[in-house]
Amino acid sequence: MGVNRDKPDLWKTDIALSVDLYNNWFLRFAPDTYRETRLQVTRYVESTLKSTSNLSDIRPEILKANPSVIQTLRMCTCPPLARDRLVGLAHVPKGLVQRLERGLLPEQLGQARLDRELRKIGDLIETLADRDILTWLADGGAPEPEQLYRASTIIADRLCGATADPIIRNAQEERQLRLLRSWLESRGYSHLPTDGRARFNEMPNGTFAFRLNVPAKLENDKTINIPVDAVIMRKESDTGDLPLLIEAKSAGDFTNVNKRRKEEATKMQMLRRAYGDGIEYILFLCGYFDTPYLGFEAAEKIDWVWEHRISDLAEFRV
Repeated sequence: MGVNRDKPDLWKTDIALSVDLYNNWFLRFAPDTYRETRLQVTRYVESTLKSTSNLSDIRPEILKANPSVIQTLRMCTCPPLARDRLVGLAHVPKGLVQRLERGLLPEQLGQARLDRELRKIGDLIETLADRDILTWLADGGAPEPEQLYRASTIIADRLCGATADPIIRNAQEERQLRLLRSWLESRGYSHLPTDGRARFNEMPNGTFAFRLNVPAKLENDKTINIPVDAVIMRKESDTGDLPLLIEAKSAGDFTNVNKRRKEEATKMQMLRRAYGDGIEYILFLCGYFDTPYLGFEAAEKIDWVWEHRISDLAEFRV
């Protein structure tokens, strides 16, 4: 027996309530979240411009000192460059750019080769620099403070526009975890800080942890760690019992959830290979999750709790 996955007669009503809850939150809080992020990104962009002599001297040393600035620099061109476009125009390895944007330098590329590749990236950025925004480049002088700030805000808008969904999604996930924590603590559960040493199957009864790595197995029997948003060891657990695993999910449209709905099924398959059918992995949903999505998860024997009815967690013996 399930809690929500076996009650399709309730799905349409719950979908409507979930969409309303997400939209109400978005209208009240998302603009502030976006503005705060935009302000932080503007400061970062301004710092990046200053470190590159206001985009007139993008040397390999600068890129090696702070590899992730590549993402910002791509937004300084006209037109802004997608990652693959940068790779093609600069004739550099795609893997190099991907590592740089993660803040990493390549491990097996000699320094001379690395400097050549970074110089090609810097030369391309300087050539394509958007002079309508970086107005000081036209005469080769230093920018006035207001020019630098104006350019930084425009580039920050480009960056935030490219990452708006993750910004909103991260804020929503934090809110969901706060709600889970409040509900669990009201029922006498204690938060277990994740310090890198906590093991999901050795948690004391009546505790919960957030963002814990849970070992699982691939088809080739290789062990892999799966990050789980919330792990709850029930108060009445017996020795050897496994905790309840919860994935917090939110969505602002129906399209993306159906593109990614196999992710949870894949995680469940890996968990079952490691722990058998007794492992419990459920979803904590808020937003746009339609009947095709719910039907797919139900077919995979994955249950869920709606945020607008968090009390359903009690049905999982929490």
